[in-house]
Amino acid sequence: MTQPPVRNAALKADPRLDAYFSGEVARRQVTREMFDRAAPGYDVAERWTGLGTGPWYRKGVLRRCGLKEGMHVLDVAAGTGLVTVAAHELVGPGGRVVALDPSPGMLGELRKKLAVEMLEGYAEDIPLPDAEVDFVSMGYALRHVGDLDKAFAEYLRVLRPGGQVCLMEISRPTGRFGQILLSGYIRGIVPILTRFAGSRADVGRLWEYYGDTIDAAIEPARILDALGAAGFCDVRCTVSMGIFREYLARKP
Repeated sequence: MTQPPVRNAALKADPRLDAYFSGEVARRQVTREMFDRAAPGYDVAERWTGLGTGPWYRKGVLRRCGLKEGMHVLDVAAGTGLVTVAAHELVGPGGRVVALDPSPGMLGELRKKLAVEMLEGYAEDIPLPDAEVDFVSMGYALRHVGDLDKAFAEYLRVLRPGGQVCLMEISRPTGRFGQILLSGYIRGIVPILTRFAGSRADVGRLWEYYGDTIDAAIEPARILDALGAAGFCDVRCTVSMGIFREYLARKP
């Protein structure tokens, strides 16, 4: 049986997303504004979301995927630098870390943590030369990519031969109870806890959008197909706790 073609968008058509935007131009504008407004409180909300496990988990994933001292890394959709910080620690002073994100507000928060190279832009149009880095990382932002084909082609282009791509993502639980539990936690509990923690940033709408994008995300198998179609090899996916996925691939 022939498989359906991989959609460019990382999200399926879903009426819930119509409340946020219509079309790619509007999507970029709306999501950039949401991230800018939420940037000051983003790290607090993330700590509640991951119950404080985020730093060691992200660093462990990068280490398992082969990130080593001295490597050159591009962190796509870096945000406030949660993955960037882990990558910076692993590559050490002899390495290089470049952070790419479309939100100046998020990059402003990252700038408070680290002095690394920062680029304002999207995964589909990376302002770096060919074969520039050894490793491309992306933390929980694949659902916000408008064109998977272009993004994965760009990842392949900027990687050196043998370079690795590591995409961390949250996926929808398979069981109905798990779906309800995750949705209620992300959309309801995390924003409330963030406000109690003293954050005045507008994280509520962004986390509600997160919940909707998790529900509307395309199937993992189609993401793997898109990586293979882009020219990557050794394409695979690992799952932790039923929802945390690591999409891994290598440039030949």
